[in-house]
Amino acid sequence: MTALNLLCLPYSGASAMVYSRWRRKLPAWLQVRPVELPGRGSRMAEPLQTDMQALARQLAAEQRLAAQAPYALLGHSLGALLAFELAHELQALGCRPPVALFACGTAAPTRREDYDGDNWRDAKTDEQLKAELRELNGTPEEVLANDELMSLTLPILRADFLLCGRYAYRQRPALQCPLHVLGGTDDRASDEQLLDWRKETQGEFSLRMFPGGHFFIHEHEDPVLGALAESLEPHRLSA
Repeated sequence: MTALNLLCLPYSGASAMVYSRWRRKLPAWLQVRPVELPGRGSRMAEPLQTDMQALARQLAAEQRLAAQAPYALLGHSLGALLAFELAHELQALGCRPPVALFACGTAAPTRREDYDGDNWRDAKTDEQLKAELRELNGTPEEVLANDELMSLTLPILRADFLLCGRYAYRQRPALQCPLHVLGGTDDRASDEQLLDWRKETQGEFSLRMFPGGHFFIHEHEDPVLGALAESLEPHRLSA
């Protein structure tokens, strides 16, 4: 039996390798495939991207082969928006639709003004970016105080926030695949902002909340992975 591919898009400032440990925890029939973005990790030499549509098109061309086999898409925060755009771009290339799209930890594409406002349409200073990291409560203070590490991280984070801040929703036919939204009970995205994801698909929709803040996918990793495997189990035979 061929594995079902789970293409995972990273959140702001992160390498796709944040998902690498999931390979050891998910069942063997579910193959985690972290999608590295230009300008980080193994693609550090490539220029950073601040145009969501252009980035989604680039990734669709790169992932077209992977999409020939049954696959699901998952993204957290920025990665959720990117996974949504990637699903549309793969569809435009004539690829099969994903068996499911998982959008974690962010407001629906139509609610970006409510969620981001005008805060991230312009590049922010290093101190403003550090303040945002502190508010999200996912970066240890010793990391924020490490100037060498921050000199590598902040340019990536700045570009990623511009990706979100300059994101422009485009009206298109709704996706056909199931769309599962995961949220943190203490995260900034409201229930209404999360529920509006249901407008983006004609397929099954679900919203599942987990304890914790923005990084609930790591704080409560085992329950999150259990929910992923449970949702994808019906699609196991399609692989």
